[in-house]
Amino acid sequence: MDADSLQPSFAEPPGRAFEVVLAWVDAQILSGDLAVGDQLPAERELARLLNVSRAAVREAVRTLQAQGVVRSSVGAGAAGGTTINALPSDALTRLLRLHVALANFPHEDVIEVRVALERLSVRLAAQNATPEQLDVSQKAIDVMADPDIEREAFNDADTAFHVALAAAAGNRLAMDTTAAIRESMRLPILDRFRHVHAWDDIVEDLRRDHEAIQAAVTRGDAEEAERLVETHIRSAWHALSYDVSAGGWLGGSER
Repeated sequence: MDADSLQPSFAEPPGRAFEVVLAWVDAQILSGDLAVGDQLPAERELARLLNVSRAAVREAVRTLQAQGVVRSSVGAGAAGGTTINALPSDALTRLLRLHVALANFPHEDVIEVRVALERLSVRLAAQNATPEQLDVSQKAIDVMADPDIEREAFNDADTAFHVALAAAAGNRLAMDTTAAIRESMRLPILDRFRHVHAWDDIVEDLRRDHEAIQAAVTRGDAEEAERLVETHIRSAWHALSYDVSAGGWLGGSER
């Protein structure tokens, strides 16, 4: 890539010069001018190109490294420099999970996105799932079947079930996004698990829901799997939102 041929249009905000570098890297990746395996211009060259200090370039590179976007090596030629990295699935999931959790989206908004994503996941899983993948989701159901299971362990197995079906869909983006959103809801759901008074009734409903979804996916009934997973997500959140002891809705909302 010829750095001199690039004409950046980034103004340097006072005290935030490293963001100029981040914005430039973002733009180059999104335009396709930088791809996995490509190297960034050398530190001195990038600083001159963007009219920022070398310290700003180093700060931006550290930020990109922390995000998993680039890797840096010491050395001359192809062995050294800063290279665009393929973002591992777990890194993407971690970033999405933190952004969903920290953005403080209304839970109802997250539920709506979960419904859309998991309808897609179970439909694709009904078409694509292998017996080995279905074994993973079945093992999560088996864990939840334990009558003496603790609520936290049940919640973890519940999460594992939904993530396993997303993995069985064969769509990595759907899987990573589903995992991130479901895991971002882990603590809010666990909090409601801990405070709900009709636990025995709710947990039996959840078990039946999971078994029915698993059965629909296993027999390849995509339409039924979609219907069941949407009903399950909505009804479970509805049940967990109602505080029997107070005769009202946790968080002050019926949704």
